[in-house]
Amino acid sequence: MGALLSVLRSMVMSFSLFSKIPMPQVRWEENSMRYLMCFFPLVGAVEGALLCLWAQMAHALGLTAPLVAAGLLALPVIVTGGIHLDGYCDVHDALSSHAEAERKREILKDPHVGAFAVIGVVTYLLVYFGLACDLAQVGLTSGLTVSMAVPIVLVPVISRCLSGLSTLSFPKSSSKGMLSMEGSSDSKGRAIGVLVVVLLVSIALLLWFNALAGVFMAFSALLTFMALWRLSFEQFGGMSGDLAGWFLQVAELLMLGCLVLSAHLSQMGVTLW
Repeated sequence: MGALLSVLRSMVMSFSLFSKIPMPQVRWEENSMRYLMCFFPLVGAVEGALLCLWAQMAHALGLTAPLVAAGLLALPVIVTGGIHLDGYCDVHDALSSHAEAERKREILKDPHVGAFAVIGVVTYLLVYFGLACDLAQVGLTSGLTVSMAVPIVLVPVISRCLSGLSTLSFPKSSSKGMLSMEGSSDSKGRAIGVLVVVLLVSIALLLWFNALAGVFMAFSALLTFMALWRLSFEQFGGMSGDLAGWFLQVAELLMLGCLVLSAHLSQMGVTLW
């Protein structure tokens, strides 16, 4: 019973930390954070399900592509409260400083928003909106099919699996903070195992239901993961929560782009098998 309660508390804490979905309050202690990262992909699955629900509702109401795209853009921010987008802004500011690793880490901790962060996030949102608009015009014109619904659901799941793996397995830039606390748990190995299994199952489902999109999306996500490994070492001297958020946003943008590309190629008659 105690182990079950610990797992349930970890799930509640994961949703409380990584989303704005109302959850019962639990005590924030290391024991309760034991399986926190195991439920990180579940937060993404809920977000993906809401995106599919919005796409289906928008089609039923006959909304225009820009309105559909606006919902696809706004929902992730609403669900997460912008926690990962905040990390993206901080990292963009730090990288734009071209300073030493120590100074970059200081910028990550700075609560103020720099000009480069504003430029970066506006550019990001514009590109995301453009891709979402194109997806609505090309991939969702006849409604939400299974071949489109599965990738939409799995984009935030895959990004969170890899983001969670980076926080648990990459060397940290600091021995303090929540990130180091998550990584110090005795159940770290189990959490990594869960994330790897969910990641492999997600990629398998992608390839099964939409092989063309699955190949592009999996490749782009894994390539971004490798880029994160190099970036964290060379630019920041280790992994941080902000870098995990930066990765999640970049990976989701690239996977969305791959989904749009595959939709265009499918219209041209391109298939894998």
